Amino acid sequence: MKKSHIAALILIGIAIAVLISSMVNVTAYETIASAKQKSGKTVTVIAKLDKATVQYNPAVNPNYLTFEAIDTLGDRMKVAYYYEKPYDMEKSERIVLKGKMENGVFQIHDQKGILIKCPSKYKDDPEAAKKAINQQAMK
Repeated sequence: MKKSHIAALILIGIAIAVLISSMVNVTAYETIASAKQKSGKTVTVIAKLDKATVQYNPAVNPNYLTFEAIDTLGDRMKVAYYYEKPYDMEKSERIVLKGKMENGVFQIHDQKGILIKCPSKYKDDPEAAKKAINQQAMK
């Protein structure tokens, strides 16, 4: 074998090793039911915030927020977040939660453990689209 072939095989082997090691960090989204079954393990859940259950009192403890989340299957869970409340949390359509289920409560100890999915500012307007098409056709 040529030295260039050996070098190419080594590079391919390194690339495969890097891909395999990065696959370990890939997380799939869980339902609330599956998160409860994986108690103590870090999981990621997509849910909707139950705005009526948000409890946050910065005068007492600015680094403690609790609320309930509901997944698409209708399951609920209590969530405890140990940082200040994210800005505009109540306006969110969906929230992505990354944490561990412990003693029946989803615990988030990482500041980046909540990702807020805000509603789109740009709504589909079929009438505006028709007007724009007609204006383009007239030119």
